[in-house]
Amino acid sequence: MKVKTSVTLSRNVLEMIDAAVGKAGNRSGFIEEAIKNYIKQRLREQREREDLEILNRCADQLNRESRDVLSYQVDL
Repeated sequence: MKVKTSVTLSRNVLEMIDAAVGKAGNRSGFIEEAIKNYIKQRLREQREREDLEILNRCADQLNRESRDVLSYQVDL
């Protein structure tokens, strides 16, 4: 279900939107898609920051485990 809302944009941004959508374009559809993409990007960046935090927190243990596994390798 769509909900009507009002957003105030600078003339410059509106002109860029109009140029992107063309004469028969749909401003609302363009803005909705842009916002969805922006939110997805922000969520992905947040997950990546959280993953990096976990890796950094566990780095010493992961490195010890890696060295242990590598010590079992045999040169042929």
